[in-house]
This record gives sequence, C-alpha cells and structure tokens, in this order.
Amino acid sequence: MKSILAFFCLWFSVSAWANQLESIRIWPSPENTRIVLDMGTAPAYEYFMLNGPHRLVVDLSQTQSRVKFTAINNNSELITRIRSSKPPVASSYRLVFELKSGVKPVVFPLAPAGDYGHRLVIDLPYADQSRAPQPVVRKAAPVGQREIVIAIDPGHGGEDPGAIGPKKNREKHITLAISRRLADLINKEPGMRAVLTRTGDYYVNLNRRSDIARKGKADLLLSIHADSVANSGPRGASVWVLSSNRANREMAGWLEKQERQSELLGGVGEVISQTDGNPYLTRTFLDLSMDKSRADSYAISEHILSAMGKVVRLHKSKPEHASLAVLKSPDIPSLLIEAGFISNPEEERLLLSASHQQKVSQAVFNGVKSYYRQNRPSGPMVASQASGPARQHKVQTGESLSLIAQRYGVSVSRLKGHNSLKSDVVRIGQVLDIPGS
Repeated sequence: MKSILAFFCLWFSVSAWANQLESIRIWPSPENTRIVLDMGTAPAYEYFMLNGPHRLVVDLSQTQSRVKFTAINNNSELITRIRSSKPPVASSYRLVFELKSGVKPVVFPLAPAGDYGHRLVIDLPYADQSRAPQPVVRKAAPVGQREIVIAIDPGHGGEDPGAIGPKKNREKHITLAISRRLADLINKEPGMRAVLTRTGDYYVNLNRRSDIARKGKADLLLSIHADSVANSGPRGASVWVLSSNRANREMAGWLEKQERQSELLGGVGEVISQTDGNPYLTRTFLDLSMDKSRADSYAISEHILSAMGKVVRLHKSKPEHASLAVLKSPDIPSLLIEAGFISNPEEERLLLSASHQQKVSQAVFNGVKSYYRQNRPSGPMVASQASGPARQHKVQTGESLSLIAQRYGVSVSRLKGHNSLKSDVVRIGQVLDIPGS
C-alpha cells in the first residue's frame, strides 16, 4: 500500500512540475543584454512589462526552479536585480527582472544544440544604440591617401560557442583573442584602422556583422574562425570566399530590398536611387558590385595565404569557396579565415598559445598590407583641391607611375611633367610631387 502511495505521489510531483529552470545566464553587449534561461524541457511561457519601477515579468508554466540568484553572474548595466515572485498559478514559476529603463523585449525558445539543452532567450535592446567602442588613437593616413578600414569579425560568441576542441576549449574565445591581436597590428599602422564586430563574449547576428562593417565604412571584412571536423587528423589554416551559387542567390535578396540599396552600395546606391527603378539597370549595378567584391576577395585571400604559408601550416594553399552568410555582402570584399583545426589536439593547443595567435595575426596583417600596397582603394583623398597644400607621394613596392597617377586623379603625362621625369620608371622610396587636380 505504501509503495502504491509513493508511486502516486511521485507521479503527481512529475506531472505538476513538468519542467525545471536549471540556470540563468546573462550576456551584455553594446546593443542589448541577452538573458538565457536553461530549461529541462521546451518551455511554456508568458511575459509582460511593468513600469514604476521598470520590470520584466516572465511566467514559466508548470516549472520549478533550481536557480540561486546569488550565483548569477550579472554584468549588465540594464538589469539591477533578479528575483522570484508569487505566480498566478501554483504550478508556475514567476521570474522578475528589475531594470534601469523600459525596453521592448524579444523572447523566443531555442531547441537543444551542441552542449546546450532547451533554452528560453530574452533580448533586451538598449534605448541608447550609440554605445560603440571609443575610436583608437592612431597615426593619420599619409598625405594624399585616405584611411583604409578593415572590419574584423571574431566568429561566434555568447550563446554560440562555435566548435569545441578535445580539451573542451571553445572557438569563440580563440577567435576573439586572434581578432584583438590583429586589430592592434592594424591600428598601429599609419593610415589603417580596425573595426571589431564584437569586442567581448556576446552574440552578434550574422547579418549584423556585415552591417557593422558597413557602418564603419570598411574596405574589407575578415571573419576569423577555427575549423573543426569529426576526424581529429586534419590540421592547417585556410581562407574562404563566397561561392558563385551563394552570390547568385543573394542577388535576388538584394533586389527585393530597394529601400536599403543606398546604404548597402554607397555610390552605386546613389546612382540607383536617381533612376526610374528600372530593374535591369538595378541588376546591372548589383552584378558589377558583386563581381568586383568577389574578385577583390579572391585577390586579397591569395596575399593572405601567401603570408600565412610562411609561418603556419596550410590546410589548403588556394582560396576555398563556400556558401557562408558572413561573406554575402555585395559591396565589401569579405573573407573567412580558418586559423587552424580546433578538432586537432595539437592545433587546439597551438590556437590557445599567445605566441601562435600573434603569429597568425601578424601573417594575416602582412597579407592585407601586401595587397593594399599594390591596390589602394579609391575614394576621397586627404588633400585633393588644387588650392590646397602641396602633396607628395613616396613610391612603395609594387607601385607604378600609372597606378600613382590614377590614385590621385591626374594623368601620367602631367605627373611626369610636374616631376621632370623622362620615363615612366619610378624607384622605391622616390618622392613625387602631386599636381593639383
């Protein structure tokens, strides 16, 4: 009789508390605070906001909690306190997040993936979206040249750990470490500036990564990753560019977003906005923009692979093609760099090493610098007016007289005459006076 009674008590307990709130994790970022509720099973939930003071209330149906609020790591400036409250139904659990200001929360469940089980995700966007990192103080671009901006995207982050190595090290930490080192090298170079798509351990939507690069006026987007396969044998670095199939699919998506073309395509977008909306003309501009972006991406990847091959093992000596979301921008050359295989025990150890991270960063930087020495991007110059101060240019490796003339918007004959040159030959280190345009 006692065993039957115990069975019914257990059955009633399980049925009344069908779910468990196992932990609460908080991921603050420059744009929002993400709250993750780790659940035993798929959550049934409701939520609402209260004012005076500002609070977010979440009711979890048929749930009991194992969470100790004192153990929650809360680094968010928005959340001041987390507590429980009396639920509307005895079998529910009510969570209250006390906030500094009102927000419009975005709440959605996530199915189990990787090391994670069921989750309920709550995004709290900040009212002030101007929380960008302060610009790095650096040397100005050389006279007559505009600044080159490199966007660096540390793969994964926050709720997205990326690949996990044999020793349980997570890709997201390695990519951020290498990206920070690469940004330091770029920011120390006169005339170059780095923009990071994330500066800490938080998640950034894949489409937002290109948007951040675009708002930073980036000439190039480098997405840093660490490879992984089921077999622990493969090792070595590789560089990926957008496949033509993905480029063709993305083209249709860009055409459907006419209202964003000016932002996406810069000068090309301005031309499109001044037309009568002719779809064939629009398609032509987009095709040209995408083709140039893909061609530049491939050329830059060859320079980076050449530099990396001198200091680290390469998995592939030629650029690879893939359908990856972070490579899809038609207006910014974009590359994905796999620094090595985190699934390989030896490379996992190397990828965690500060010296190896610096070696990878230096090689990527050398490749980027090598490309832009030969292919400085077009754009407004620092001193382009005829009435402005005199301009000079010091000839660098890989530069020709015609390339220098094109860069400053003057003819070769005028550049030769202004400098009393008898031939088109220029020497490395030679200083040329640039005539006013």
